[in-house]
Amino acid sequence: MRETIRYGFILAVICIVASGLLAGMNSLTKSRIIAQAQTEEEAALREVMPFGEYFDPIKKGEDIIYYKVRNKDGKFIGVAFKASGKGYSSVIDTLVGMTEDGTIVAIKILNQNETPGLGARVAESSFRGQFSDKNIQGLANVQAITGATISSKAVIDSVQEKAKEIQKLIKDEK
Repeated sequence: MRETIRYGFILAVICIVASGLLAGMNSLTKSRIIAQAQTEEEAALREVMPFGEYFDPIKKGEDIIYYKVRNKDGKFIGVAFKASGKGYSSVIDTLVGMTEDGTIVAIKILNQNETPGLGARVAESSFRGQFSDKNIQGLANVQAITGATISSKAVIDSVQEKAKEIQKLIKDEK
């Protein structure tokens, strides 16, 4: 009995020390992690809206609904937004660049955990490239990846639905 208490005490001390070290490391690296995430987000925004110079977040509460994109002269050229759809085995998060008239400039898959070699091919440029210069009404012409119809459909549908929603918000804003 006495030995059990001793082992329990030793284990508790080890857990407290390990937790303290993890908390300390987290507080030391938190600002770097946030800065790295912002850098990655900015690079992704520039990838989907290459002519954009300024990306102004439009928020609802704490959540960013979309980014207003302006060129170097400050002229509004479009929006960038995130769309999410349920694929075959995971949620697929997509970043979309769109002009004011509803033409998709480019898309970038931010996060997906689909089946390697099948659903994961939605992140390949051959699939993503089909969205470029297409109006949101014409996304039905995007060819799904053979063997990955559910994943492809998730990207197409989520982009189309969110694009229509954002386009309505832009028109209401004017």
